[in-house]
Amino acid sequence: MKHISIIIPEGNSIADVIIGPFNLLSMANSYYKKMNSLSDFPFKIDLVGITKEPIIYQNLFSIQPTVSINEITKTDLIIVSPLSGDLEEAVNKNIKFVNWIRKQRIENDTEIASLCKGAFLLAETGLLNGKSCATHWTSHEQFKQKYPDVNLIPEKIICEDNGIYSSGGAYSILNFTLYLIERYLGRETAIYCSKVSEIEFDRVSQSEFIIFSGQKDHSDEQIKKAQNYIESNYENKLNIDQIAGIVHLNQRSFLRRFKKATSNTPLEYIQRVKIEAAKKKLESTADAIHEIMYSIGYNDEKAFRTIFRKYSGLSPKEYRKKYNREMAFA
Repeated sequence: MKHISIIIPEGNSIADVIIGPFNLLSMANSYYKKMNSLSDFPFKIDLVGITKEPIIYQNLFSIQPTVSINEITKTDLIIVSPLSGDLEEAVNKNIKFVNWIRKQRIENDTEIASLCKGAFLLAETGLLNGKSCATHWTSHEQFKQKYPDVNLIPEKIICEDNGIYSSGGAYSILNFTLYLIERYLGRETAIYCSKVSEIEFDRVSQSEFIIFSGQKDHSDEQIKKAQNYIESNYENKLNIDQIAGIVHLNQRSFLRRFKKATSNTPLEYIQRVKIEAAKKKLESTADAIHEIMYSIGYNDEKAFRTIFRKYSGLSPKEYRKKYNREMAFA
């Protein structure tokens, strides 16, 4: 029997992203026991709090920890539930989990899985330094700034690095839980849970869900001016030297400062702005794909499709089919 500890964080969180994984793991427990004629369940699942006091979420929902961290000397898997709201404040409220997680990993070689923005609490332990990690796309920039020694993989829903797992955001945690079920109990059990719960199986990328809104949480006003220029002129062929001149910087300084401020090169930023515009047109219009391509400043169809897939995870045609509701039901 493996012991699973699902962390119940203090402060702001979303109850269903804790309950969902708990229910899927319980379903897997019952199915595996029945199919293998076992006398006991393969998992013992505990909801672990800093104390055993109930945690109230959203002023509506109460979750009762089954044990406190002081009652667990050894666990096989720790699931770090998502944090929400002010992440700096949320980490501070749950700092007592940090030493406990680190101790379990060092002393017991415990595997650890962070869900969504639970990656911030896991990163605080230092165990992610030098390792790859995924988290919700809305917090990528904050995560990179706060934990520069962690190799953030922005496009991934599921990431594994030597027994430390992490996932993308929101309800992709259900796909991630299926991944963990497959890892521990096999593919048959995971597929069963997927079918009963009607959750898409083997979804591993969050690129198609990312909404690029520019990275302007910085104080470099010249770079903000360059970003605004790009966003106002994306339909044209943009020249990096020209943009540098507009904001009165030489090319070398412009490239360095742009990358530092936005975590993108100017070319990457231009591409992402153009592709975001194309995504919106694919979602809301019936315009031909080549017309959309021209409207955002691309003339090379192969280049457009390659770059579109790079940032969305889908071809333009696939993206439209999935997200243009009017055309999908036509």
